[in-house]
Amino acid sequence: MEDETINTSEVNKNTKGLPERALDGVKVLEYCSLVSGPYCTKTMADLGAEVIKIEPPVDGDPARRMPPFPEDKPHREKSGLFFYLNTNKQGITLDPEKPEGKQIFLDLAKEADILVEDLPPGDMERMGLGYDDLRTINKGLIVMSITPFGLTGPYRQYKGRALNMSHASGQAFLLPLLSPHANRPPVKVGGNTSDYDPGLVAVVAVLAALYWKGISGQGQHIDMSKQESLISMQRVESVTYANDQIVMTRTGNKTRMPGGVLPCRDGHIVIITPEEHQWNALMTLIGNPAWSKEPWCRDREGRSEHADDINKLLIEWTKQHTKEEIFRKGQALSCPVSPSKSAEDLMNSEQLKHRGFFAEVTHPFLGSLKMPTSASRFAESPWLFERPAPLLGESNEEIYVERLGYKEEELEILKTKGVI
Repeated sequence: MEDETINTSEVNKNTKGLPERALDGVKVLEYCSLVSGPYCTKTMADLGAEVIKIEPPVDGDPARRMPPFPEDKPHREKSGLFFYLNTNKQGITLDPEKPEGKQIFLDLAKEADILVEDLPPGDMERMGLGYDDLRTINKGLIVMSITPFGLTGPYRQYKGRALNMSHASGQAFLLPLLSPHANRPPVKVGGNTSDYDPGLVAVVAVLAALYWKGISGQGQHIDMSKQESLISMQRVESVTYANDQIVMTRTGNKTRMPGGVLPCRDGHIVIITPEEHQWNALMTLIGNPAWSKEPWCRDREGRSEHADDINKLLIEWTKQHTKEEIFRKGQALSCPVSPSKSAEDLMNSEQLKHRGFFAEVTHPFLGSLKMPTSASRFAESPWLFERPAPLLGESNEEIYVERLGYKEEELEILKTKGVI
């Protein structure tokens, strides 16, 4: 079992003789594109794992062609999306469809602890790189396969992006939640959250498999469905229907209460007052208007029945005040209100500045820029920015020549053949 454990002999050590980073010594091979898989491996790279990202020769990961771009001018080395998802990784170009490329892939997989791939079901097997093929050369390899609907079932070959995954999982059915536009069609979660969330689920699964490998000495294949990962994150809605056959809606039927996301003078404010003392605090905040004494406003049932009318009255007040003003005064009264933060608000947040959440980093094409760090503060193995997202094929020489032993002239031949 000893030969299947993680080699920590060459990792950086701190003054206590321990690895500097939580995942130092863990070797990850990434054969993914766009968001879910790269976010999974980015999280591990940020924790110290060595991640080698494999991209197609010439064009690379499609994320390179996705915005945002500086001055809105597309450039394969200037995509903000690609930069964020691939920091702290090494990057090589490789086409495993070609015989030489397949052999290189096998050589890399032989030394890896983890492979994360997001190809359509059957593609890895067709190339001779399926889990059964790889485990013959590396029985300790953990393979994470991320697909829209899983590797089995009638939907296994269906494609999926953030938009249709948000709806296919039921995630969008309740959106916009707590909104004055409750009757509009369902909308997907913003910011490609439907791609990022499966990446987080994948990280947890991989780390659990890594722990199990430490005990058993064996790797395993993980089949992860984006649809199922998003359903699992909804928690209440799917469980409610599974047990009670109740379809929860964004209006909430008889349980809907006034509030939600309401417009104010400089944006939007979120107001949630399900408890009586919270409602009383809200009324104190807005000056105890005469309508708050009306019979239909004195208890939960009345307020629920007249939620739309009450919201119109609340909006008359919120539009006269800024979100920060409402937030500060509401907090002083223990009233659950919160501003809907814009990106500008977050960059100027005193809280985030205090914790150093946004770090200034450099990139050869993008120059100096700020990026989010880690939400977790490790006392002994902190987050570090070690390298920007790789340029296309940036690590080819380091990996192919220094690690795998290819000669420079051999690399030129492989380039000519379109292998790398």
